[in-house]
Amino acid sequence: MKLFTVEEANALLPAVRQILRRIQRSRGRLGTYRDVAKLAAEGAELGGGGMASGVAYANILTDFTVEMAELEGLGVQLKDFDRGLIDFPSLRDGRVVLLCWQLGEGDELEWWHDLDAGFGGRTPL
Repeated sequence: MKLFTVEEANALLPAVRQILRRIQRSRGRLGTYRDVAKLAAEGAELGGGGMASGVAYANILTDFTVEMAELEGLGVQLKDFDRGLIDFPSLRDGRVVLLCWQLGEGDELEWWHDLDAGFGGRTPL
């Protein structure tokens, strides 16, 4: 597990913000195509042609997987897709804590919480 200083995490926020927005777009598109892809698969089983929707769904799923891997590769933990809530593991007073940020907050981290506290336990830095 990568541990971040506040400065390192703040420096990553612009990239993280872009990745999170792409993840949210892909996730929204997945929801749209999920039912369409299911119908296409059922239609194909019955001899119909609906493969285009299935291919589109597979492409979106691939994009989503790549975006998630990109975020994970940075060492960032995604906690809530819809809110764009993420944590950066960090050391504080000799113990591992989580620096907490979500889309819509400022350009710098302002919160942290213990590993078991979650969002409700956020404390100002």
